[in-house]
Amino acid sequence: MTPAAPPKGSRVVAALSGGVDSSVCAHLLQRAGYDVIGVTIKTWSSGECRDERSKGCCSLRDIDDARNVARSLGIPYYVMDLSEEFKTAIIDRFAEEYLAGRTPNPCVECNSRIKFGVLLDKAAQLGAVAVATGHYARLVRDARSGRLSVRKGVDEGKDQSYVLFGLDQQQLSRTLLPLGELGKPEVRALARELGLRVHGKPDSQEICFVPGRYTDFIERYAPDRLPGQGDLIDGAGQRLGTHEGAYRYTIGQRKGLGSGPAARYVTAIDADSNTVRVGPEDELWCDRVEVGRFNWMLEPRSGPVNLKVRYRSPAAPARITTIDGDRVELLLDPPVRAVTPGQAAVAYDPEGVVIGGGWIRRAFKKSLSVGPPAD
Repeated sequence: MTPAAPPKGSRVVAALSGGVDSSVCAHLLQRAGYDVIGVTIKTWSSGECRDERSKGCCSLRDIDDARNVARSLGIPYYVMDLSEEFKTAIIDRFAEEYLAGRTPNPCVECNSRIKFGVLLDKAAQLGAVAVATGHYARLVRDARSGRLSVRKGVDEGKDQSYVLFGLDQQQLSRTLLPLGELGKPEVRALARELGLRVHGKPDSQEICFVPGRYTDFIERYAPDRLPGQGDLIDGAGQRLGTHEGAYRYTIGQRKGLGSGPAARYVTAIDADSNTVRVGPEDELWCDRVEVGRFNWMLEPRSGPVNLKVRYRSPAAPARITTIDGDRVELLLDPPVRAVTPGQAAVAYDPEGVVIGGGWIRRAFKKSLSVGPPAD
């Protein structure tokens, strides 16, 4: 069941990133009869240097591209400086998560807290009833409960429903996703027909505020909080060597662990003791996961789901066994490799509709716990 769209003539904000997807999104809104305003979120302060060779987004070049698109479409255009809000909600948390031994996903947090959080409030001040983005996902309404949710986009290769799991019902009611029924080739072709100079622009592939290695960023951002050298240990707790800081590692990592008779991988990180546990690949496979800050798009339910534990991996069979407030536990059958604390876990129904999602606190293999509980 498709939710009702705002009436034609309604004012809506198109979040323009300077890429082809958001540009075509603005055109489709305009074609549908909306009063469209283009807005780019400035997430960095004027003192920061942006690397224009970066494959991320939100650079000065991206703002220039977005402004050019707005001019081509004949729509008003604004740049909103949300750098303070972005630093507090996204950048600070990113560093805190790595220093706590977890692997964060700041782009998911940005959608919930900035694009469909702060920007929604700013859009209302402009008289807009909704914010639209170029995500490849579809809005749906559950026929039984009437609740709104997100469904996978038609283009499975570009589907971005995973990164939208954190939106609540109020946010979803003021969201538009015009690209959900389109594939990437169609979007690029339409941009080319419109004469938009961004039609062939590569997709952003990096975290917008981390153009290089995340470890370099953390070392610049929190130099006084770096843990220094710690122990590499095996599953029995035996010391195997040293490392240069637990924040430099993530679950499943193979590089930087030294050589040995057999390949070994990072299987757990304990930031409190600054230890990194390593082991053979079979220790990476987990059959139970605990998820916190779980946001239910549809009504809470136990039972079988399809669970996606990282953006680029397919959903795998799982079963919700425990619901305790915003904490959920799931059994993974078959086991899943390298389930990583700090990453998002998103549950889908058989039709590709998001049931809900949250943040991985711990993963288990039998009695073996992988990772400390998250806040």
